[in-house]
Amino acid sequence: MTLRAAGKLRHIGIGRTHAGTHVILIIQDLEVRVVNAITGELLRELTINTNRDYQPKNQKDPNPQ
Repeated sequence: MTLRAAGKLRHIGIGRTHAGTHVILIIQDLEVRVVNAITGELLRELTINTNRDYQPKNQKDPNPQ
C-alpha cells in the first residue's frame, strides 16, 4: 500500500497474504498502524523510515544494542 508521509510517497509492505484486504490506516506523525477494516486485527505497526521509500515488512534494527 502507499501513503504520503514527510512529503513523499512511501510504500508499506504488509504481505501477499493480505492482498485485496480492506484496511484502515491509523497515522500519528511517523507512527503507522495497519488494521483489517472488517475484523479489527492489527496487521502491521511501524515507524516510517524517512530514508527509504519502501518500508519492508521484515526490517532489521538500524541500531542493534
